[in-house]
Amino acid sequence: MQLTRQTDYAIRVMMFLGIQKDDRLVTISDIAHHFDISRNHLMKIVHRLGQKEYIQTVRGKYGGLRLERDPSTVKLGDLVRDFETTLDVIDCKKLTCPVTGSCDLKPIMQKAQEAFLAVIDEYTLQNLITNPVDLRSLLGIDETEELPLQVMAVS
Repeated sequence: MQLTRQTDYAIRVMMFLGIQKDDRLVTISDIAHHFDISRNHLMKIVHRLGQKEYIQTVRGKYGGLRLERDPSTVKLGDLVRDFETTLDVIDCKKLTCPVTGSCDLKPIMQKAQEAFLAVIDEYTLQNLITNPVDLRSLLGIDETEELPLQVMAVS
């Protein structure tokens, strides 16, 4: 099973926000720069993360993004389900297959999908950010840079 880029990027955004110190607000441009991802593509993902209440968006001159929930409450399985349009390993409806009516492959693949989801349901965002200092270092986040004062108006 392979996750779409959209899901991959959503997880990266959540990790990036999860390793920020002191609830620091970051911009989409910050995330795009550190992961070398298209800003336009991230805008769609961030919008969806906001709609699903994973993140909080703050508008204005000193606005940005931050986690809405504690990382220990964000299940990876829920995040994947919210971003994947289909989790089917195979799609027998789209394929023209002469044995579709008596093939046992689909139930086996459904069982494998259920096992995949059961495993990732055991993990949260917190499990991905257990070493924030290393993650910040690998992403080139400067710990010493001064942060601007931030307004608390939430959209």
